[in-house]
Amino acid sequence: MPRVTRGAKRRNRRKKILAQAKGFFQTKSKLYRSAKEAVDRSQKFAYVGRKLKKRDFRSLWIIRISAGSRQNGLSYSRLMHGLKVAGVEINRKMLAEMAVRDPEAFRQVAERAKNAMGEPPRAPAHPEIEPGGEAAASASPSEEQKPAEDNPTAKSGSASTPSSD
Repeated sequence: MPRVTRGAKRRNRRKKILAQAKGFFQTKSKLYRSAKEAVDRSQKFAYVGRKLKKRDFRSLWIIRISAGSRQNGLSYSRLMHGLKVAGVEINRKMLAEMAVRDPEAFRQVAERAKNAMGEPPRAPAHPEIEPGGEAAASASPSEEQKPAEDNPTAKSGSASTPSSD
């Protein structure tokens, strides 16, 4: 029986592995055995990374939707439930983009979710903060800013001290 040397096939397979290991450190890019181990390991990390990427992006979208929904007086779970009841089929990626880039459209979607659940419109969690991030100016002075003569608990300086004559 003739001896099999696997000439071209073996060389092509090794060249492919070494090409994939290009840029690796020292022997991992030069020697076939080290390169093969490094490439196998890197492919395993790449596979896991593709799964983690999906998880991380979904988490980011949920955080952005939650922030936008709280500005409109809803929690994330109430918003998503309301959208499901209303029959709105916008995915989380698009909702997150709307929350970041188009707050007015997101507000309309949140109102639709509120109406579907039959909730009365509620004020946002932080009414003094506009969706744009600037604080709203108040027209009337608050209780702390009223003058002292209107406050009955304020004491005048000379009338309240007893004299010792």
